[in-house]
Amino acid sequence: MGRLFTCLLLCSLAVLSACAGPPKVDQRFVQALTAPYLLDSGDRLRIVVFNQPSLSNTYTVDASGFISVPLIGDVQARGKTTGELETTIAARLRAGYLREPSLTVQVDTYRPFFIMGEVRAPGQYPYVAGLTARTAVAIGGGFTPRAVQDVVVISRQIDGTIVEARVPADHPVRPGDTIYVLERWF
Repeated sequence: MGRLFTCLLLCSLAVLSACAGPPKVDQRFVQALTAPYLLDSGDRLRIVVFNQPSLSNTYTVDASGFISVPLIGDVQARGKTTGELETTIAARLRAGYLREPSLTVQVDTYRPFFIMGEVRAPGQYPYVAGLTARTAVAIGGGFTPRAVQDVVVISRQIDGTIVEARVPADHPVRPGDTIYVLERWF
């Protein structure tokens, strides 16, 4: 009789937990969505130095967070906004190469996102603007029959550390995020 009661209690708790509302999203995740975009490895940048076609080019942020620009060498890009990188490059060009350098830095291609778990084609995919976890799942071939479809786990780098949170499936995805689609029990 005690085992039957324990089994019924556990089943009741499982049903009640499934009826709970969407999880509360970690405030750091919300703040990261409104914060300026910070460059990192894998971002491809278009840098145009006006009246200097030999310096204007597309550069990829390497694994150590640098881009290599002619004349001035390696420039730290990781953790900077495009505006901050513009300022850094202009200052280094001004220090011995150009009098008044005028340039722009734009993100040409964002670093990819990753999707794992209960999706038909897990892997690495190119980031597109306006991406949510649900559309990322669609890019990854859709949910498997065993997938939890209303909540996912997203891992995101925030202030140099990896932060994980359970979020609703309509939560926005940022470049570099890893999305994990959970398996349901029943």
